[in-house]
Amino acid sequence: FYFTELTARLKRMDSPSLFGGDIQELVFQAEMQTSNRLHFKIYDANNKRFEVPHEHVRTVSSNPSTPLHKALRITREPFGLTVRRSDDEKVLFDTTMAPLVFADQYLQLSARLPSHNIYGLGEHVHQNYRHDTYWKTWPIFTRDSFPNGVRRTHTYTSTVKLFYVYLLVWHVTLQPAPAVTFRTIGGVLDFYIVFGYTPEQVVAEFLELIGRPVIPAYWSLGFQLSRWNYGNLTEVKATVDRNRAINLPYDVQYTDIDYMEDKKIFTYDKVKFKELPQFADYLNEKGQKYILILDPAVATSKRVGNAPYESYDRGTAVDAWVTYSDGKTPLLGEVWPGETVFPDYTSQNCIDWWVDEYQRLYTEIKHDALWIDMNEIASFVKGSIKGCADNNLNYPPFTPRILDEVMYSKTLCMDAKQAWGNHYDVHSLYGYSMVLASEKALQRVFGKSRSLLLTRSSFPGVGKYSGHWLGDNAANWNDIKWAIPGMLEFGLFGVPYIGADICGFFDDSSEELCRRWMQVGAFYPFSRNHNAEGYRPQDPAYYGANSKLVASSKHYLTIRYTLLPYLYTLFYKAHTAGETVVRPVLHEFYGDENTWTVDRQFLWGKYLLITPVLDPGVESVWAYIPDAKWYDYDTMVPLTERKQHVNMHVPAEKLGLHIRGGAILPTQRPEVTLTYSRRNPMGLIIALDDNNEAAGELFWDDGDSRGIVAFLILCLVVRVQMHQCVRDSILLLPLTTDIFGGMFSDWLHNTLSMVFLPCTSSHKQVLFLRNLSLNFGDTYLIEWQVPKLEYQRIDCHPEENANEAKCTARGCIWKPSDEPKVPFCYYPDDYGYTVSTVTETDSGMTLDITRNMKYRSSGRPDSPDIDKLRVAVYYHSSDMLQFKIWDPTTDRYEVPVPLSVPAAPETDATKRLYEVRFTNNTFGIQVIRKSTNTIIWDSSLPGFTFSDMFIQVSTRLPSEYVYGFGETEHKTYRHDLNYVTYGMFSKDQPPGYLMNCYGVHPFYMGVENTADAHGVLLLNSNAMDVTFQLTPSITYRTVGGILDFYMVLGPTPEMVVQEYTALIGRPVLPAYWSLGFQLCRYGYANDTEIENLYNDMRAAEIPYDVQYADIDYMERQLDFVLDPDFEGLPALVDKMRAEGMRFIFILDPAISGNETRYYPAFERGQAADVFIKWPKELSDEIVWGKVRRNGWRKLNQERKSWLLHGLCYVFCNLFLQVWPDYPNVTVDESLDWDTQVEIYRSYAAFPDFFRNETAAWWHQEIKEFYEKTMKFDGIWIDMNEPASFVHGTVGGKCLGNPLLENPPYMPPLESQHMGLNHKTLCMNSEQILSDGKRVKHYDVHSLYGWSHSKPTYDSLLEVTGKRGIVVTRSTYPSSGKWVGHWLGDNNSSWDQLFKSIIGMLEFSLFGISYVTCHYKPHPNREALCKCIMTYKITSKVTRGCYGCSLMSMFPLSVHLCLLIQTYIHSFSLSMALFQTGADICGFFNPSEYELCLRWTQLGAFYPYSRNHNGKGNPRQDPVAWDSIFAEISRDVLNVRYTLLPYLYTLMYESHTKGSTVIRPLLHEFVEDRNTWDIYQQFLWGPALLITPVLDPTSTMVLGYFPKVRWYDYYTVSPCLGTYLLSAPLDHINLHIRGGYILPWQKPERNTQLSRKNPLGLIVAMSESGTAEGSFFWDDGEGIGK
Repeated sequence: FYFTELTARLKRMDSPSLFGGDIQELVFQAEMQTSNRLHFKIYDANNKRFEVPHEHVRTVSSNPSTPLHKALRITREPFGLTVRRSDDEKVLFDTTMAPLVFADQYLQLSARLPSHNIYGLGEHVHQNYRHDTYWKTWPIFTRDSFPNGVRRTHTYTSTVKLFYVYLLVWHVTLQPAPAVTFRTIGGVLDFYIVFGYTPEQVVAEFLELIGRPVIPAYWSLGFQLSRWNYGNLTEVKATVDRNRAINLPYDVQYTDIDYMEDKKIFTYDKVKFKELPQFADYLNEKGQKYILILDPAVATSKRVGNAPYESYDRGTAVDAWVTYSDGKTPLLGEVWPGETVFPDYTSQNCIDWWVDEYQRLYTEIKHDALWIDMNEIASFVKGSIKGCADNNLNYPPFTPRILDEVMYSKTLCMDAKQAWGNHYDVHSLYGYSMVLASEKALQRVFGKSRSLLLTRSSFPGVGKYSGHWLGDNAANWNDIKWAIPGMLEFGLFGVPYIGADICGFFDDSSEELCRRWMQVGAFYPFSRNHNAEGYRPQDPAYYGANSKLVASSKHYLTIRYTLLPYLYTLFYKAHTAGETVVRPVLHEFYGDENTWTVDRQFLWGKYLLITPVLDPGVESVWAYIPDAKWYDYDTMVPLTERKQHVNMHVPAEKLGLHIRGGAILPTQRPEVTLTYSRRNPMGLIIALDDNNEAAGELFWDDGDSRGIVAFLILCLVVRVQMHQCVRDSILLLPLTTDIFGGMFSDWLHNTLSMVFLPCTSSHKQVLFLRNLSLNFGDTYLIEWQVPKLEYQRIDCHPEENANEAKCTARGCIWKPSDEPKVPFCYYPDDYGYTVSTVTETDSGMTLDITRNMKYRSSGRPDSPDIDKLRVAVYYHSSDMLQFKIWDPTTDRYEVPVPLSVPAAPETDATKRLYEVRFTNNTFGIQVIRKSTNTIIWDSSLPGFTFSDMFIQVSTRLPSEYVYGFGETEHKTYRHDLNYVTYGMFSKDQPPGYLMNCYGVHPFYMGVENTADAHGVLLLNSNAMDVTFQLTPSITYRTVGGILDFYMVLGPTPEMVVQEYTALIGRPVLPAYWSLGFQLCRYGYANDTEIENLYNDMRAAEIPYDVQYADIDYMERQLDFVLDPDFEGLPALVDKMRAEGMRFIFILDPAISGNETRYYPAFERGQAADVFIKWPKELSDEIVWGKVRRNGWRKLNQERKSWLLHGLCYVFCNLFLQVWPDYPNVTVDESLDWDTQVEIYRSYAAFPDFFRNETAAWWHQEIKEFYEKTMKFDGIWIDMNEPASFVHGTVGGKCLGNPLLENPPYMPPLESQHMGLNHKTLCMNSEQILSDGKRVKHYDVHSLYGWSHSKPTYDSLLEVTGKRGIVVTRSTYPSSGKWVGHWLGDNNSSWDQLFKSIIGMLEFSLFGISYVTCHYKPHPNREALCKCIMTYKITSKVTRGCYGCSLMSMFPLSVHLCLLIQTYIHSFSLSMALFQTGADICGFFNPSEYELCLRWTQLGAFYPYSRNHNGKGNPRQDPVAWDSIFAEISRDVLNVRYTLLPYLYTLMYESHTKGSTVIRPLLHEFVEDRNTWDIYQQFLWGPALLITPVLDPTSTMVLGYFPKVRWYDYYTVSPCLGTYLLSAPLDHINLHIRGGYILPWQKPERNTQLSRKNPLGLIVAMSESGTAEGSFFWDDGEGIGK
């Protein structure tokens, strides 16, 4: 089912009442507003209640891709809801822990949270950014109190991704569960939950909901001075003058309420502030600005001289005031001017009055911006001057723990009336409503100018209009600390223009405190020094012109002013994309748990780390250095420490200031005001990262216009490589550049040929470029050269026997090298294509590109270059894009494999994880991960070639961590990048290093240095190769088709696989029995041998579910024909199946074509015209299959009759020789292989499985075999590369274009000198796609196994009526939708043992699975029983837990499996299984005892666990050795069978999330770089770690345990770090990860029996005493109809 909205009626259960007034019927509404936002609301079903009239929070019209049921699940009785992520089903918000209470004046909701990492909930002073969850209660109700109280209302818990929008008066309690309880005294429960994978994504989603913040006027980013009660204007000017005199960077001066006449708003004191109307001009003359304050309260008294107070009079005339409960009489309170009334900003009359009064004020007193205060709303009396009535609004049944625990303390009576409702309901909205009115006033007065609004009281959404300061703090060392969590929290709340009163508001500030506060305050977004009356002045100049405080303040304010273009750009990003400005270290390094509690340091954006001193008398600070390259701002020296705490030296005049490697920070030469700074040249600071790269942005406009009118956005990228000349167009404005971290030569020039000799410092690795007075608007090119490292060369002559003549003939450079493997012949930098036209849309871009005709052709005359190409980039989704390059004038072959791309592209750039750019000369595509600015694809390397039969493209990689590409044998999971080339072309080739094997998977996963991951698929099926270089880079070369790339952005390795399988098709759930142990052998002599094996296995009580028959069961290896020696096999199969076993038989694709007797499979295939033929246009002659003469001489005379009935077929079809032997001959197996093929093998025809007719014929043959010959449960298809025992065709002569057999470029394939038709068909053979299009086998060869798979799979399901499995040898991307795979004909050797793990891990990336199953209700029977359970346990739960030990096992009643017919009727269910395995003990050569035993232990944890070996070798099944071997095998397989419910559950979860079953540690612990190279251990899912012995005679094994709690499966002993584990011959090390629950079942000799046993749970507690897991159960094999 798929729905995005849900409405339910709730009825109160019988229970005692807490406070009375319980509401009996409620409505629950939920909707997925977007894929990342869930909204649910609970309200009275029968009566209208107050709801927040918020302008931004509203239902959206988008159509989310996530159905509601994936994010929200409902418990019916008692009502509860569970919110979880749709991809990994992690529970985020679970209210089932406690009941919902909904009364008239008391509402309560509790929810369990996923962790203790909770942030937000404001406004309070929190001593730490991360909340203490030990029974902490925080009241939320705006009040005029010191910061330790509450002034503003914001609710936001970032770890839970929760935004609770209805905030009346309430409090929130955090408890250790962890859990949160909300209690409020009115309104409704109205929740918004936003989902994000990173903290920054959560903030961006939240601001998408409530409104993104305003971009402030540029001048407002300058330093500001204020004081309550300067006393008179003379003192204000004296303060201004003394700070001007010391040349302090300083832009804004304030006046507090002391400028007013008797503190009456909209007036000024004409005695003490006589010249105030001219004060703004006084400041403006020096480029400074003036801001004044307004409070909301309006005095009722007359002005000086008994003059009327016209502002009050005009307000009274329009009923602008909040009233008493009668709705008429203005409520009277007391504030600064004495008795006052209070404007009702929710009334339109009041808004109009406020705007008019403000305009009048501006006409009288010129100023530049507005500061509003006291708007909580504050009053100095309780409620009103006559008190408050005794009613349930002023005295509700429950009062939260607010100030004085009196609702109206220091504010208005709760029964006061406003236009939006009772003050009881709208109290916390007062400041917000005043902001809305003041914004209208600013628009009236300042028109198109931006100005600035600053408010004390706030509410979600206020950041769209206003900034905020953290209130009336005190001059002490606690408040300087607590200001940082406050700023970080307002970053979450969407108010980035934030700061604390520098040096403190109350009390006298010491020089040391003020100096340290000025240092950190220089990096507050809102940087203002402000203090209260009655205390010493604390502006910097007051401390003395020569003081350390002044020197330090000027130093850091100068840095601030230098970096303001960067800060302004951050505000632009906040305004347009919802990014934070002041940023917790956590947001950038969330994978590092050490950052989760860092709140004494903070970042500006991504790149500037501020580490202040926050304690007295110290000159060092304990600081955390996150995992990146960092440069000291003052010294420009890189830090050597990373990902660790350091004792940072910070003398009296310093704080810690560091630039992150990879940053390009725009700068401007500073002046004392920003008016003058903006006239100065701009520049860049370029800090290179570990890859010698950097990126950044600059936003620039006039700094003042409302809206963004005329602006410039620059995306800056620098790639300084130590091995080549780099040319980048860097910027479009005057430039000064500092480059950190690179080694450069001593020259630089721009396009105007201006030459500079820069000052260099080798020990600092810095280049300084100064005073480049270039013209704004012109384009300049900065170019620098560095020594070129030879391993960066792109090989221009990858073929053998290169020489200088051949090289230069291709237009390339010949230069010998002493470095091993470095090519002598390489491409010049501008070899490739240039862009001629570009068309960009919201959904992608299209480019036309032209070959650089300066160079000759690619040097392959038989493959002419294509000069003009078309490029298309498609933004399919937020995490997937496609880029495709082809010849628009020619219909070239494209891969006919359908992929699942979204129906609608992602047109919202802010939602895309990537940005796509292109380079012009030479053309290349660049894909940038926006969150880290990492370039993850950059094909601007030279050498891009697109010719008819040779295509080449190279791309830089973001790191050396590359995984994937198959099917080839790899020595390590991570690829060796030292000039290693792998060919890919499907072939009957056993695993061997650098040899192309059975399948083709041109897909890789790259892990970036930031621990993000991405995946890339090249959808091309022609013969190809890939070359890795140390650059790091990859070069693709293919001999046909087009370039069609798909990229998925992760960002985690597991998400890469999820996104990739969503593209190619997710794997599906196999039959439960297929997870059991399986036996096979090529070389069973007869059915008696199989029967004896079966009986021996039963006698040894070794778990065993599946028996195979290889081609020995066939008569002369003929498909569908039973050999007489196996005439008893059908009865044996029936017997085994009756006892719970399953049977699988083999089928090859090749069909014998010259039988002497009637062979139905061939005859019916010939009649249906299903076999591959030559193209008709090649010749008018009949294509004859060639036969070796000595073979014919040995044939029986009956063969002559074949010529009569088979003559037509010989004339029409392409014949090859594969397994079928000639009839009536005895094969002499002592002869060599080629001789046997020549003498004994029959002619064979190959079905064309692309054709619909072939699928029907294949189904008929399988069905007849099942019904008339032998029953089976699965099918094993082999030799489908396709394999042949002759090359091309019988006789070896392939007709047609010889270039197809030996193309101009031959990839480095096995036996490449023999051509592409080696051991397969002629490349000129013709196949016909299902749509009738005719294609060459040259193009679709590697798709043969893919095309073979679906017809076989469909036939199995239709014939058997059950799920079954199909196992194939040859695969291609998306084969996993139908088939499983084994790793081929391996060798019995120790190296193949460990390489099997690598193979499994790679096929996990490729998404290979067993078989598809769709659950649908059968019309004639009840729905299948299905059980999906999730469970979570904490250490406080004692049920079934033996003393609550850290890991426990307890039984689980199978009756918990409930029948859920509604779900089964509602949707089709496909299950995922990443199912691979190697032939246990090896296929070729005799296995040895120890090797086979260790392999059996390892193979017990292959998803596909089969022992299989080759003909002529001794048996190697578990009962072929001795009783000890059998016993060890039984024990380890019993462990497998015990854990099969967990493995089966992983298969289920694998489909719902597309994740892996066999999993590298890298996927679970990507932040731990130690795991990036581990491939001799692996996981089942997230929780079971397997550490096998992989070396002979070893009884110890080294295991790595990432930093979580692990338990030994057998002993429950904990493990952490690197361990040398005991591993005697009878033991394989298994460990369970703490925090997980694994289902299990008592094992039996097969799964039919084990499934009847009780189920249980293994509970492994985490360090926090919790564990969770899930469990899936069904009938194990049904498919329904």
